[in-house]
Amino acid sequence: MEGKKPSDSAVESRYLLMPHQANPYGTAFGGVIIAWIDMIASMTAQRHSGKEVVTASVDSLSFKEPIRVGDHVVLKASVNYVGHTSMEVGVRVIREDPYSTEQIIATTAHLTFVALGKDKHPCPVAPILPETADEKRRYENAKLRVQARKDLLRKINR
Repeated sequence: MEGKKPSDSAVESRYLLMPHQANPYGTAFGGVIIAWIDMIASMTAQRHSGKEVVTASVDSLSFKEPIRVGDHVVLKASVNYVGHTSMEVGVRVIREDPYSTEQIIATTAHLTFVALGKDKHPCPVAPILPETADEKRRYENAKLRVQARKDLLRKINR
């Protein structure tokens, strides 16, 4: 199976935070942001695998800065790591001021997806071929997260 570069499947999307997507304090409901993250991450995993994918886990989610009604919300997702049938997708959620275009990272997330074959069972995925220094850093960090999850599961299931 031929490998793919992270840029081959990367996805970027934009939204405008509307009042119905915010709490009484005028900032985004976390669930709205999480839904957008899951959507863009699944599109990224589909593009990489060329298969149906399912969310296996949300491995990390950090809300760093609030997003306010009227802010532009930029989501950027790419595949960081590939196992045999699974992929880790990293997502950055960026709050953009609509007037100055100043950008601040508001949320970061890492999700794991499993590719499914026509029989709806996990199937092999093409390897990832990181090229840039940033892609290689994300790959190495993802390897650490994958190993940490495996170690934790081993300890829990004793």
